[in-house]
This record gives sequence, structure tokens and C-alpha cells, in this order.
Amino acid sequence: MANSLYRWNLYPDIPLEISEALSAYPRIQRKLLFNRGIRTALDASIFLRQEGSLYDPFLLDDMDKAVKTIFSVIQSGNAIAIYGDYDVDGVTATSLLVQVLRKYHANVRGYIPNRFEEGYGVNMDAVQILHDEQIQLMITVDCGIRSAKETDFAKSLGMEVIISDHHEPSDELPTAAAAILCPKKTTDSYPDKNLAGVGLAYKIAEAMLKTKPIEGVSADDWLDLVAIGTVADMVPLIHENRSLVKKGLQKLQQSTKPGIQALADVSGLKLSNMKASHIGFALGPRLNAAGRLETAKLSFDLLMSENYEDACNFARALDEQNKFRQELTKVTQENVIRKIDSENIPHLIAASDPAFNMGIVGLVASRLTEKYYRPAIVGASGEEFTRASCRSIPEFHITHALDQCADLLERHGGHAMAAGLTVKNKNWETLISRLFEIAQNELNGKDLCPSKTADLEISLDYLQGFVLDQIAEMEPFGYSNPEAVFIVKNLQVKSARSVGTDQNHLRLSLISDNNLSIDGIAFRQSSWAEDMPAKIDVLCYFEKNVWHDRENYQLNILDIRPSDDKGKNGQ
Repeated sequence: MANSLYRWNLYPDIPLEISEALSAYPRIQRKLLFNRGIRTALDASIFLRQEGSLYDPFLLDDMDKAVKTIFSVIQSGNAIAIYGDYDVDGVTATSLLVQVLRKYHANVRGYIPNRFEEGYGVNMDAVQILHDEQIQLMITVDCGIRSAKETDFAKSLGMEVIISDHHEPSDELPTAAAAILCPKKTTDSYPDKNLAGVGLAYKIAEAMLKTKPIEGVSADDWLDLVAIGTVADMVPLIHENRSLVKKGLQKLQQSTKPGIQALADVSGLKLSNMKASHIGFALGPRLNAAGRLETAKLSFDLLMSENYEDACNFARALDEQNKFRQELTKVTQENVIRKIDSENIPHLIAASDPAFNMGIVGLVASRLTEKYYRPAIVGASGEEFTRASCRSIPEFHITHALDQCADLLERHGGHAMAAGLTVKNKNWETLISRLFEIAQNELNGKDLCPSKTADLEISLDYLQGFVLDQIAEMEPFGYSNPEAVFIVKNLQVKSARSVGTDQNHLRLSLISDNNLSIDGIAFRQSSWAEDMPAKIDVLCYFEKNVWHDRENYQLNILDIRPSDDKGKNGQ
């Protein structure tokens, strides 16, 4: 018999006083709101109803200086460069600001560094190139807050610099910049600290159009790009991010931008049905593929397209790159897995190889962490240095571990669950040995098992269409606002069969104690088909399945256990 994948947890019951405060909302929605930190009727109303911009862009420290500098350079006729990043957040932010500045007839171009030749962030060679092209003002988006030396260099060449970045600053700020827009600065009073890079670019556009309005033009015209970049960057979908994405999805569903239309078409999606999940699993990976394998210019060109024919050519090329990226990730992952003893999984998984592609090592590390529930470090080694991506689990703060190895590293940075590093090849083995020791000390004796927390346990009889309506009002789902998860117990298994191209998914027909029936799909859980219990409990999403214009309710099953077996599960 197959084993459960997760330890099941359940959010605590909603206290009576909070239940009364949220009494205007249906019982299930009330519980979903409570589980997401909503405690008052006002907070619930804001969460469910507000959309678009929430705060004045001039609350951002230095925004007045940034806008004044931009308009001064535009008026002088001098050239401007938007310096971005090669991920979706960076590309959408770059496209947004270039398009907005062109509405003011600015002489502006986008610049996105090459991941393989230049790496992340502002670099000296790029600054020199832009100076040689007579660029007078460089505006960074999604990068730059840790580029003090590069900013000093630009200033020494006579260039102005505006930094806009949502990442954590270091102790040394790029003070040579004309303006530093970063909500995470200790001196910044902006109410929301979690804007994505594209959200910050939107705020610049909002401030510019507030200062010098253009008839028929609104910053909201670019909220479709804001939605794509914000969801793809996996920033918390709460507060202003949620509000921007909520309105941005409406814009996306009606978007007339050729690049977005072509991207949806090549992804097999209807814009009118677009949800946040479609960005995460379809649009985002295609836009990211170019920067992972070559240069993100292709993604930038797609979003800047002014006619559908050109956009379709760019979109088809991105789709082909994404397919290659998927295959390359699969092959690299299998290469690492072959060297892991499944009977004795180490506390930390590490691998590097000259053949590994730097653009996909983060994806491979993520897959390994997901598969084995262990911290994973995967690197691509060059002639002198290895650049690696790290992914971790809640029990192990990977950046703190790297901090203990700082003497071996050229550079590193990140947060609890993800990080990046550069190390000399001669120090790789020593680094991994020390990290193994740190992981051993911190994780030894712990029951390393992933967990899922359900919003509530519910009877199948209660899962009807009105519940889907209540769930839908909680959208858009994403980081910090996950889709509603339920525990449904004592379901009789009428049938279970393997499905899918590789027969690795499980299709079930289930019946409740009250003789109600429902279909279920359990992705990558076909091993249960060989020895399925008569009755099961499931951890699941409740959703509407549409297939060939036919609709029916189904359980999207995350995990299964026999009804009489709690095993490693707490519920």
C-alpha cells in the first residue's frame, strides 16, 4: 500500500468573538478569512472588495526626487535606460516603464543583463556600455539596491541613477543615486513592504501620471503586466499586491496587448478565463524560459510587440524554449537522483557539474527539495567558480547556514528557504562538507516530513456550488493566500484507475456515507491503484472540472490515507 505524502494539520477553530465579528460572511468563508489572519469586518471587506492601488505613490521615500529627475531628463531630450532583470518580474517592470516613458515621448530603451555573461544586478561593463550610448539617466527596476559601487561608477561618468528595487538592502546604500525607491529601506514609510519590482515600477508610473497627466492614459493600463510579474515573483498576495493583482487580472482578461494575447494563445489559454494560477503555471514559465537558457530579450520583445504577427513569432519561440527548459530540468534532476541512496537520504543534497545549465539549477534544487524534503544545493561549475542555487525546508534556514561558511564563499545571499552562492571550485568540497555538518547538527533526530494545513474538515454533502462561490471570492490565490484546502473523511472508493500519458495519475470515483458521489483526481499518486483501501480520507481542493464543454464538481486530491489509519497524520 502506498504511503501518505504529508503530515496533515488543521487550522484551529475560530474563536467565538471573531466569528461574531465576521458574522456577515458565510460559515466556510468566515473560517477561510480567519485562517488568513482576518479578524475584523473592516479587514474582511478590504480583503474581499478592494482592488487597484491602495496608497499614494509619493509615500515612497524619494519618489518626489525620482519624478523630478525623470521629467528633467525627458525635457532635456537626453536618453534614458531602464535597467531590469532577466526574470518575469524584471522583464515586466522594464516593459512597463519603457512604455510609460514613451507616452511622454522620452528617448528611452530597455536593458536586461544576460544571466550567463553578466549575472544578476547592475554591473560595471553594462554601465560603461550605457554611458557609451549617451545614456544620461539609468533607472533600475527589480535590482540595484546593493549596487553602490556601480552607482558610484555611473555617477563618475556623469550619469544620473534612480534605484527602484524591492529586495532587502545591505548596510551600504547606493547613496550616489538621485533617488532610491525601496520600501524595505529602514527610513521608508510606505505602508506595504512587499511590492514586487513591477509593482514598484507601476508606482513610478502612477506618480508620473499624477504629476503630469496625459489624457486617456492611466497607470492602470499596465496592471495586466503588474499581475503577471507580481504572481510570477511569488511575493505575498496580500495587502496592496493582492489588490493590484485582483484588478490586474481583470485587465488581463480584457487585454488588447499583442504580446499578452499571443502568449495566452500559445499557452492554450483564453484570456477571458485567466486566473493567477495560469500565470504561475503557464505564462510565467514561458516568459522565464528565455532568461534561463539564453537572454531575456525575447520575452522583452514579446511584451513590447505592437502587432500580433510579430508577437506570435516571439511567443512560439518562447514556447519552444520552455519545452527545452522542461526537458533539460528533467534530465539534470534525474542525473542528481541517480546518485542519491533512497534508503539513506542525506540531511542535505548537493551536486555540481560543468554540464549543468546555470539557468535551471534553481528549478532542479526546488524539485529535489520537493521530492526528498531536504535542503538542496545544485551548482553549475565553470573554469574557476561554481554558481549554485539553494532551496530549503522550514526546519533549516539555508542563508544562516551559508553565513557560517562566508569565509569559503565569494558571495551569497537569500532568505530562509532560498539562496544563491558563488564559490571557487577548489572550495566546493570543503563548503559542502561544512554544510553537511551544519545540516546534520540541526536536523538529526527530527521527523523530516512535509506538512499541509487544511482550512477545515468538511462533509462531502456540504461541498456544493455555493462553496465554490465563497472560495472564488478569496481569489487571487498565491503566496500567503493559498487556495482553500479541505479534509474529507470516510469516502468509499467505487473505482480507481491510473491515467495520464505515463499512467502516473489516479482517477477515482468516490461515494460518501450518505450515498453522494463525486470524482477525484490525484496527480502523481497512481501507486495507490495497486492496493486501494475500501475507504479513504483525502486532503483536497474542491473545484469545477471543465472538459469538452462539460462541467462537474471534483476533488483535486493532494494526499490520501486509509480511513482507519492516522499514521504520520495528526488529524
